[in-house]
Amino acid sequence: MTSMLTRAVRNLPASSAWAARAFARSLSCSSQLQAAAVQPKSKKTLAKSGVKNIVVVEGVRIPFLQSGTTYADLMPHDLARAALLGLLNRTSVPRDVVDYIVYGTVIQEVKTSNVAREAALGAGFSDKTPAHTVTMACISSNQAMTTGVGMIAAGQCDVVVAGGVELMSDVPIRHSRKMRKTMLTLNRAKTLGQKLSLISKIRPAHFAPELPAVAEFSTSETMGHSADRLAAAFAVSRLEQDEYALRSHTLAKKAQDGGLLLDVVPFKVPGKDTVTKDNGIRPSSMEQMGKLKPAFIKPHGTVTAANSSFLTDGASAVLLMAEEKALALGYKPKAYLRDFVYVSQDPKDQLLLGPTYATPKVLEKAGLSMADIDVFEFHEAFAGQILANLKAMDSDWFAQNYMGRKSKVGAPPLEKFNTWGGSLSLGHPFGATGCRLVITAAHRLKKEGGQYGLVAACAAGGQGHAMIVELYPQ
Repeated sequence: MTSMLTRAVRNLPASSAWAARAFARSLSCSSQLQAAAVQPKSKKTLAKSGVKNIVVVEGVRIPFLQSGTTYADLMPHDLARAALLGLLNRTSVPRDVVDYIVYGTVIQEVKTSNVAREAALGAGFSDKTPAHTVTMACISSNQAMTTGVGMIAAGQCDVVVAGGVELMSDVPIRHSRKMRKTMLTLNRAKTLGQKLSLISKIRPAHFAPELPAVAEFSTSETMGHSADRLAAAFAVSRLEQDEYALRSHTLAKKAQDGGLLLDVVPFKVPGKDTVTKDNGIRPSSMEQMGKLKPAFIKPHGTVTAANSSFLTDGASAVLLMAEEKALALGYKPKAYLRDFVYVSQDPKDQLLLGPTYATPKVLEKAGLSMADIDVFEFHEAFAGQILANLKAMDSDWFAQNYMGRKSKVGAPPLEKFNTWGGSLSLGHPFGATGCRLVITAAHRLKKEGGQYGLVAACAAGGQGHAMIVELYPQ
């Protein structure tokens, strides 16, 4: 596929000079979509007859921090508990009103494999409140939310707390398989002779640690390598990637300083100071970013530490309810959660193209067009990944040859896209980002007077997600 995509975009200018002049233009919507965008959009609600309206009452997250910093000595359930307590404090929802809790995570702590349950008990929820944990790579909390949506829609619950957590500061490192096998066998040995015989077979190589996989299991390729190849296939230059990354950090800093990141709740870290804001937002300069060497494909790659999301610790939580239940309890919801889709593609060449495939599907499901969407919140794994998706979405050739569609869906206009920063700057705790995307979309809709938001994300395994968020009537 890479060679075919490269041929398809060969006519696209790729020089640094061109990128500097046409950065914004290369990301903008097609002229047809731009024209459509200025037309009065429909103000219809997406409510469906016979289907429950499900609302987001509130959503919070503890500050997202670079791994190895203030949260380094904690465990994942500590972060998840802090997010749950933040949600309880902000909403004053009685703990016994919550019917179910579901959390997403990616790299599980073996001592708390069902982190949702441990965090819930730690936050003071009743031991009669069930909780379970889901994993779907970078869309794990998206899956947690839609699991909650499904439970409410099915009439099994009225109130669900969904969230996500990741602690990259402390990941499980195992003994080698040979050492594990020896230790398990040793545990079953009955005599001293049997134990000494097993111990005598241990060799230095047995002590080599087994680190968590950083590569796709099916392809053995790291996500960074995939991002580099994807950027090359769509002729996304190093300059474009650095400019986009700088945009993300600059917008995030502006949003942070302007008090727009309303989902962040303070967290008093035991034995340390209270953390009040994300610590990965660092606007740099193009000159400084340009000095960094390629991180994955050396020496000619374009993906660097500066235009990639960083390893992050953090947790999030959202309160979901059936609309009638929220109103009965006296809440004013923030938004409706409407149609959503999950997609999956080839994990080798299309690993990071989830938003491209999911966006047109969710729009069709909701009966909307790109011009109807007021705010876009896409997960930023890499600047190259985002820009490649925007180019793919704006390509008739890609739509026809790979998606089985007659024409492109079109790229979102930048003035509506991730205007409060994104994962490149705010951080990306794998299991927690989905909730951040949804609550940010809700806050932006209210702030900007919009009605519909579109959330989308890619994930390991070649999977993706998209959801429509509709502002609750003010």
